[in-house]
Amino acid sequence: MSGNAVCTGAVTAVKEVWEKRIKTINEDLKREKEFRQKLVKIWEERVSLTKLKEKVTRENGRVILKIEKEEWKTLPSSLLKLNQLQEWQLHRTGLLKIPEFIGRFQNLLVLDLSRNTISEIPRGIGLLTRLQELNLSYNKIKTVPKELSNCASLEKLELAVNREICDLPQELSSLLKLTHLDLSMNHFTTIPPAVLNLPALEWLDLGSNRLEQLPDTIERFVNFRDNPLKLEVTLPPSESIEEDEQELFGLQFMHTYIQESRRRADNQVNCSATLPIAINTDG
Repeated sequence: MSGNAVCTGAVTAVKEVWEKRIKTINEDLKREKEFRQKLVKIWEERVSLTKLKEKVTRENGRVILKIEKEEWKTLPSSLLKLNQLQEWQLHRTGLLKIPEFIGRFQNLLVLDLSRNTISEIPRGIGLLTRLQELNLSYNKIKTVPKELSNCASLEKLELAVNREICDLPQELSSLLKLTHLDLSMNHFTTIPPAVLNLPALEWLDLGSNRLEQLPDTIERFVNFRDNPLKLEVTLPPSESIEEDEQELFGLQFMHTYIQESRRRADNQVNCSATLPIAINTDG
């Protein structure tokens, strides 16, 4: 019996030794793998940074990162070493997201990431207090963060052809320098109150949305083409203006178009049109 006990004890001890060795070997292999992955990442970051540096140009005294029709689904953190950039122009790159570290590019004046596949605007965008132009048209954005209102220098905002944007946060009305706003080809059914309260706004494009009604007074240079509008309006005095000479936006065009629609309706039904008129600006 004692021999069996000694044999069992010896086996147990050997087993423990081997298990310890195996554990140590596995840990060493894990550390080695992590180290290799870290080296690969460092190498990839350096390669990416080298490629990015090749895309940096100077135009009109500005430092610009310009990439087009070249795949960059994500932007590496090594980009932070180019924090002197004043403009990003990345088009048709397949970019999936704006990097979370975007707020660290304090020198940015223009951020143009149009024609990509971005689905979200990070809240860090609000840290870009010197940003003057933001173009995120032709992406897949659905909502706009209230933090964008912190971009106090913003003068031009383009969010056209995102298809799903249907509202804007009220906080955006604090963008005191915003003069140009393009919201065309989205899903707005009414003009957001934030837009009506923008004090410097001069040009507004809401074409190809789902607008069904307008405010009583509109004092902006606007485009409402291709919306299912029904308006009860008071027309200005008739003027002899050829339609092909009209801009396809602005209140004057809207008034002229409504007047022409009423004239055609009168000719068809032989009576004056006094009911609300449905506008189909497809022609």
